[in-house]
Amino acid sequence: MYRTRFCGYCLRAEWLLRRKGVAFDSIDVGGDQPRRAWLREATGQHTVPQLFIDGQSIGGYTELAALDESGELDRRLGLLR
Repeated sequence: MYRTRFCGYCLRAEWLLRRKGVAFDSIDVGGDQPRRAWLREATGQHTVPQLFIDGQSIGGYTELAALDESGELDRRLGLLR
């Protein structure tokens, strides 16, 4: 998860992932302009958080929450048995 330090949606995304018991990396891009530029190029977005699953961009918190609500997030994270 690419995030900034004082981002409410970043905190929500982190909470959702922790609730699921998912290990994830949290990368602060707040003062890192080269990484922010790469993130915009990779996702087409300029907002955070930006989340990736297995190297594929899934979007931000809104998209993460929608995947969770539909049950698709568990499938993508390999949480279904």
